[in-house]
Amino acid sequence: MFGLEKRDTQLLIIVAVLTMFAPFILNPFPTDSGLAQFNAGYPDLMQRFVIFGIFAIGFNILFGLTGYLSFGHAAFLGVGSYSAVWMFKLLSMNILPAIILSVIISGLFAWVIGFISLRRTGIYFSILTLAFAQMSFALAYSVLTPITNGETGLQILLDDPRILGVSQTADGSIPVTNLFGLEMRAATDLVIGPWSFTFSAGYYVCAVILLLAFYLSIRIFRSPFGMMLRAIKSNQTRMNYTGLNPKPYTLAAFVISGMYAGLAGGLMASMDPLAGAERMQWTASGEVVLMTILGGAGTLIGPVLGAGMIKYFENIFSKINDNVLHGWFSFMPDGIENLLVGIIHPFVGKGWHLTLGIIFMLVVTFLPGGLVEGGQRIARLFRKSQPQDDKSATTEPAE
Repeated sequence: MFGLEKRDTQLLIIVAVLTMFAPFILNPFPTDSGLAQFNAGYPDLMQRFVIFGIFAIGFNILFGLTGYLSFGHAAFLGVGSYSAVWMFKLLSMNILPAIILSVIISGLFAWVIGFISLRRTGIYFSILTLAFAQMSFALAYSVLTPITNGETGLQILLDDPRILGVSQTADGSIPVTNLFGLEMRAATDLVIGPWSFTFSAGYYVCAVILLLAFYLSIRIFRSPFGMMLRAIKSNQTRMNYTGLNPKPYTLAAFVISGMYAGLAGGLMASMDPLAGAERMQWTASGEVVLMTILGGAGTLIGPVLGAGMIKYFENIFSKINDNVLHGWFSFMPDGIENLLVGIIHPFVGKGWHLTLGIIFMLVVTFLPGGLVEGGQRIARLFRKSQPQDDKSATTEPAE
């Protein structure tokens, strides 16, 4: 189906089900429940899950397939955001032209940086990409202020020309981003008993684009081009001896990865028409590296899982404060309650980075393949626990 093998088709269907039913999956607890704070089914966060999933998928095409570790991919995320906001200011509030421009400009920018950076490999390549990203951040923050609006960030204004749209609505407010009239902030609430689910137009637009991006990544992974990228990662020197030049392949992978990042940046600006230089900082580049490694570098679904986990920690786990902890342990004697709160306090709230760091350390140490490897190990345990009769009934070739 869709030109994919059976296993890849099943994986695509799983991702489609997870994204389409995310408002239900991410809101498992009733609204008035004490555990409702763990719900992550509100539109802004769901959009972040999807957008950073796209960002990580693109980064995985470069790092997971070729082994080239870039510390400057946030530059393409920022360029994509700036391009989209400028399209909103000059043309119209339709997100489609903005997203297309974001992908094109980011691709061109990635070609320039990749053409220079890929002259080196290993840590030297990583440092070069980091240097370009920091230069881009500095330019956006100060030198290119007429284009980027500096530290304030590029925003939509009432006096923007907008050739194909209105500068302001009938009530004098700024127009809303839309897709051929469908507003990105439009949302519908569904109440079922004590549960409340929100279905956002902006989220589903991002989710559909995620599915297309994921499908394209599968085709790249399974294509002869993807095989060449794996060969580069495996042994580039041996590949040179065969007479094949790896540079065009690595440059193509770098540009494709940059275009994915630009797509994510364009979607971020489409959901919230604001572009700031902070999106180009080295911390944002490091974040996508963590997402990819945590989920499983070189796997298809791993980067999406890693992005979801990190954004969940950042937005949900970080909200657990002392008041919440005291509410959890209020049934215990005061001494034990205060002791437990004091033990857990450094790992939640503002200390969520500590918990995430410990998880990352454990994953890298015991699960080098990331969360995907963990899932595979659990699946193997279930298969081993099957009755012997079931195993004997199936005929498999001896290994």
